Amino acid sequence: MKNTDKVKFITLGELLLRLSPPNYEKIRTTDEFKVTYGGAEANVAAALANLGVDSSYFTVVPDSSIGKAAIRYLRSNDVHCSPCIYSQKGRMGIYFLEEGFGVRSSKVTYDRKDSSFATYDFSDVDFKKILKGFTWLHTSGITPALSQNCRKLVLMALQAAKELGMTVSFDCNFRSALWGWQEARDCITEYLPYVDVLFGIEPINLRDESGKDLKDGLSMNPTYKEQDRIFRELHKRYNFKAIGRHVRYVHSGSENSLKAFMWYDGETYESRTFRFNILDRVGGGDAFASGMIYAIMRGMQPDEIVNFAVASSVIKHTMHGDFNITDDEESIIKLMNQEYEIRR
Repeated sequence: MKNTDKVKFITLGELLLRLSPPNYEKIRTTDEFKVTYGGAEANVAAALANLGVDSSYFTVVPDSSIGKAAIRYLRSNDVHCSPCIYSQKGRMGIYFLEEGFGVRSSKVTYDRKDSSFATYDFSDVDFKKILKGFTWLHTSGITPALSQNCRKLVLMALQAAKELGMTVSFDCNFRSALWGWQEARDCITEYLPYVDVLFGIEPINLRDESGKDLKDGLSMNPTYKEQDRIFRELHKRYNFKAIGRHVRYVHSGSENSLKAFMWYDGETYESRTFRFNILDRVGGGDAFASGMIYAIMRGMQPDEIVNFAVASSVIKHTMHGDFNITDDEESIIKLMNQEYEIRR
């Protein structure tokens, strides 16, 4: 029996319809769109389900053909969707993606105002009932950015998960198109006492006695010593089991490098650096989160956990769509060990 056989994972967030022109075209010149579905939390659930983890998803979609198609897409990736709600109000959230190529960066345009998820009244939802029997809850900073309803949703879910003794992971996932920097810092900081595994170090308040945030001025490419200092301060205040963050080097719109730092069991670990070409960048951060979650569930050694997480993100960049649909652990481990030979 694998360690993951004992895990029942659930996540919550908004499921989005994704529309993107084919062949790296721009929206203003295309006459067709490729249709798929995604969203930060859904991406994590699908990645874990493809690796064999019992994964469920909670969201609200419109009671329409589009809403049902979105849920069907998740189910086709072995994600359990029985907690999902079909609403008579609101609409499907949409995002448009222009995929970057060469020196041209990718561009995302949101169209998600008044969605069924963002406008739903969650006050009567019994999260202790929904989460009963699950062992791990995951959510992200995108959800509270959508509306006050969603801020309350996240807090209620986190509180219920803590009462039930679940492991809780949270991905900070700042989106400047959805809310302001300080507003996001203030909100997400309120959630941290309920979190065991944290992804990203911003937007979070981490002030010293003078009121200055300890992360302000931190390099986008921090040294091991700089990152260790921030991890230790976060752990001292919130006693996280693990903290992970990946660092991206952008060589062009279609070629990047990734590495990561992770705090685990009282020590900071640094991964290898992977350089790769990009087919589809969206969902890369979620693949990092799902890879780290999976490796922790599997009981891997810390240096293996951080390298497995980065390799999971790298391999996702080679797939169209939001989801990392890798269905075997071995292929990620081979990439993590930088073994590129053909598999026969």
